[in-house]
Amino acid sequence: MSTSSISERESHAAWATKLEKCFNQVDQQVKFMHLQAEVDCLLQQLQHLKMQKLAAIDKEE
Repeated sequence: MSTSSISERESHAAWATKLEKCFNQVDQQVKFMHLQAEVDCLLQQLQHLKMQKLAAIDKEE
């Protein structure tokens, strides 16, 4: 086995590790963006319900 093939394999392994970390980061960012969108949607629903409740209270008065 030559030293160039060992260093080449180590280089490939390091590259594969970096690539895997990159994909994991992208995956985490996508999951975070989905959660953020879900939170925004729920907040809008909550605000809408609050406005409906306030409108109903105003009608009763």
